[in-house]
Amino acid sequence: MKKIAVVFLLAGAVMLGSFRFAGWYADNSALPRYCENPGAAIARVRDILSSETPIGDRKRRPYLVAAKLIFLVPQQDGENVEAYLTRLSGEINQRCAVGF
Repeated sequence: MKKIAVVFLLAGAVMLGSFRFAGWYADNSALPRYCENPGAAIARVRDILSSETPIGDRKRRPYLVAAKLIFLVPQQDGENVEAYLTRLSGEINQRCAVGF
């Protein structure tokens, strides 16, 4: 019985550590990548959320990068697209300390 408790304790510690690391990574590494051109990232997120075929014939990579931004700062329940984009640009502005 003690072995099972130790396994659960270790698994819980690993999970807690990985969640903390993911949060740290999002704050310190992933979000600052959008500081170079935040307006373009916000425009692509708007396209992704409001269009059935946001990419069309364009390159996919910029839209995949914008989709990662949606993952890092998820839309809240009941939040409309414009309110989400405003909150998202505020998050980027806070992380990058720039205004756009």
